Amino acid sequence: MIITPEKTLAAKVRQDFPILQETVNGKTLVYLDNAATSQKPVAVLEELRSYYEHSNANVHRGVHTLSSRATDAYEGAREKVAKFVNAASTKEIVYTRNASEAINLVAYSWGGSNLQRGDEVILTVMEHHSNLVPWQIVAARTGAVLKFVELTETQEFDFEQYKSLLSEKTKLVSVVHSSNTLGCINPVKEIAALAHEFGAKVLIDGCQSVPHMAIDVQDIDCDWLVASGHKMCAATGIGFLYGKLDVLRSMPPFLGGGEMIADVFLDHSTYADLPHKFEAGTPAIAEAVALGAAVDYLSAIGMDKIADYEHELTAYLFAQLNQIPELTIYGPQPKPDGSGRSALAAFTCGAVHPHDLSTILDQAGVAIRAGHHCTQPLHRYLGAQSTARASLYFYNTREEIDTFITALKEAIDFFSGIFG
Repeated sequence: MIITPEKTLAAKVRQDFPILQETVNGKTLVYLDNAATSQKPVAVLEELRSYYEHSNANVHRGVHTLSSRATDAYEGAREKVAKFVNAASTKEIVYTRNASEAINLVAYSWGGSNLQRGDEVILTVMEHHSNLVPWQIVAARTGAVLKFVELTETQEFDFEQYKSLLSEKTKLVSVVHSSNTLGCINPVKEIAALAHEFGAKVLIDGCQSVPHMAIDVQDIDCDWLVASGHKMCAATGIGFLYGKLDVLRSMPPFLGGGEMIADVFLDHSTYADLPHKFEAGTPAIAEAVALGAAVDYLSAIGMDKIADYEHELTAYLFAQLNQIPELTIYGPQPKPDGSGRSALAAFTCGAVHPHDLSTILDQAGVAIRAGHHCTQPLHRYLGAQSTARASLYFYNTREEIDTFITALKEAIDFFSGIFG
């Protein structure tokens, strides 16, 4: 008998997630909306409670015991995050509310100070709105020009077109590591190396990669990388920006106020050292501490083990979906072992609106996403108003995929009777 990763991973961790024992419409919850947010293990929930019960105080400002305890936990979590992505220093990790704020920080601080009329910023047509709208705003203010990498026939990053877009005018390449709609995994190391040959900076949106695979920012050699805590088993309201030390030092503050200053006078101020220069005001202390607990939890499992298990789930998911002729699935197909793409599938089903499909699936206890997934330009590019999306994480099982497929087929049969 072959012992599959499912029996060595998902079966071990599911008891750590209380919400996975919930029922929806009388059915055991099958949660397949992990690309939107992940569920939280007991270890993270307990860390949040423990902080407020035993360490609640403001950080960095007090010499009393509670403040010292809170500061140690807050900065200790930063050390864990730095190690998790292999940053060279904890000073390269800046806490933000989420990845959107992290990208805005770079856009307004670095972009506002460095981009000029005629400079070019290269993005892709698959970007999340969070990695598009800030650059639209900054480009409108500075006169910079946005250019976009399109897709190959297999709906992946067109590297040949990317090479043709690069020039001495290119000042920034900002690209998603893994698309939240297509599931393609972009060659960020190669993208960064080529951009640096032209003297351009590189920002990587790691929201869909950091929770699912081992990330090494020094190996990628990106100038910035952003991620959201809530997609990696942590709480909402916390994310982080990684930035190379020299790049962050060159950037002006993003927000002004307490915490980010060294000295304040009536006519001017001096700023704190990194990373505090970018962390104005009282931060999300408990959420940051809980992010550290989430990193501990993921690290204890092992990111390579998580990736391998998700590959198995991906192969199984696509094997089932590919047998349903009514579906149009977007993004590349996985390799036979399930690798080569993220563990999600966005699809349409003829004339059936994804919202209607999601509603029927919800009645069967299956939670999937329906809409444009904050990638409206990509959906226009694909000729789809919206899509349905099932996205997996390491606590999902083959049995849950079976439940989803059964419910999906029943929904298709239901709507076939309506649309004929």
